[in-house]
Amino acid sequence: MQPLLRKYCLTTVLCALCATGTLDALPMTQRPAGPAVMQEDDSVHVSLVTFYPGSEPHNIWGHSEIRIQQGPIDLYFNYGVFDFQAPAFMWRFMLGKTDYICQPVPRVYATMGMEQRRMVEQELNLPQDRAIAVRDFLWNNALPENRTYRYKFLSDNCSTRPRDIIEMAAGEGLQYPAMGDTTVTYRDILAHYCRNYAWERFGIDLVLGWDVDTVLDQRATMFIPMLLMDAVAGATVTTDSVNVPLVKATTVPIDKSTEGNVRPPTPWYFSPMAMALLVLAVTLLVSCRDWRRRDVSRWFDTILFTIAGLAGCILFFLIFFSTHEATSPNINIVWLHPLLLLLAVLPWFRKTRPAARWLHAFNALIVALLMLAWPWQPQVGNFAFFPLMTALVTRSLTNVWLLGQTTRGPTA
Repeated sequence: MQPLLRKYCLTTVLCALCATGTLDALPMTQRPAGPAVMQEDDSVHVSLVTFYPGSEPHNIWGHSEIRIQQGPIDLYFNYGVFDFQAPAFMWRFMLGKTDYICQPVPRVYATMGMEQRRMVEQELNLPQDRAIAVRDFLWNNALPENRTYRYKFLSDNCSTRPRDIIEMAAGEGLQYPAMGDTTVTYRDILAHYCRNYAWERFGIDLVLGWDVDTVLDQRATMFIPMLLMDAVAGATVTTDSVNVPLVKATTVPIDKSTEGNVRPPTPWYFSPMAMALLVLAVTLLVSCRDWRRRDVSRWFDTILFTIAGLAGCILFFLIFFSTHEATSPNINIVWLHPLLLLLAVLPWFRKTRPAARWLHAFNALIVALLMLAWPWQPQVGNFAFFPLMTALVTRSLTNVWLLGQTTRGPTA
C-alpha cells in the first residue's frame, strides 16, 4: 500500500505542474544539415503535428510539434524536450524554473514512444515565403544558444509555441472559428482530460488556485494540443485578398482511438472521495470514543495533523516560493497550512496544551467559516475536500472541549 500511496501523492502534485509537457527526454540527436544543403526549387511544407493523450500522468494532455519538409529534410520540431541531467533539475522544477528545449527530431524518432497514441498531421496552407520564414525561424530557434526556454504549463508549452509560430506565419489575416463554449476555464479543460484520473484531478484542484477559474478566450484554450488542432482545423487565412482554409490537407499517420490511449477510470473504492469519506468515518468513530472516555486520542491527531500539515507545507511552498503559474493565490491554504504540524505535537505536553486548545479553536473556526463561505469565493474545489475539512473541524472541536480535561500522557 505504501508504494501506491507514494505514487499517488507524487502524481497529484506533479500532474498539475507538468500539463502538456512531454516529460519524455528524446534522444539528443546530432543536428542534421541545415537548409543550405537543399535545392532552391525544393518546396517547404509546414505541418502541425498532434499526438493524442497517452496513459501516463505526464502525457494525458497530448503533445504538439511542427513538421518541416523540404527535399531530403523531414524534421519534427519538438518544444517538449528537456535535459534531466541538468544541475538541480528537480529542485528547479519544484521552483517553477524548468527549462525546456526546442529540438529538431528526425522522422525515425518522431513517433518513439507514441505508437499507441493517435497522431494527426495538418499541412498548413502557407505561401512559400511564409513557409520559408517558419523554417528559418525554427532552425534559428533550435540553435544551442536559442533553443532553451522557460516552460510554463499554461502559457508557454509545447502547444502554445506552435500556436505562436502559426500565428506569426499566417499574419493578421488568420481567423479562428467561433468558440463553442464561451464560459470555459483552465480548470474545466484540465478536468475534462482528467475525467478518468480522479487522483490527478484531486491534485490539480489542490495545488492550483483561483486563477485557473477565470473564463478563457479562445486563444488561451490552445494550451492543450487537441484544442489547438481543432482551432487550426477550422481556421481561415486571407492571402492576396482571398480567404482560404488554413489547413491544406489532414492525414492520420497513426490511426488510434480519438479518445487517446487513456487508462480505465479510477475505481470508486479508491477514489479521493472514497478515501476522504473513510477518513471522516474513522475521525467520527475516534471522536465518539474520545467523548465517552473524556480523553483525546493524541496518536490519531498526530497522524491526521501531520499529514495535513505536510500537505500545507507543499501548498505554502508553491504559493510563496514557486514561480509556477496559477499556484497563488490558493484558498486551500486556509484549511491546509504548516501550522497544523503544531497540532500534531503540542497536545502531547501538558505545558503546551493551553496553546494547543487555542490553536485548535482558531483552526476549527476558520475552516468552518471557509466551508460555509465556499459557494461565494472564486475558487472551485474538489468535492473530496469537504469530508477532509469536516474531519479537521471535528478533531479540533474535540480537542477544544476535552484537551483541558486530559490527565493522561506526558506532563512535561
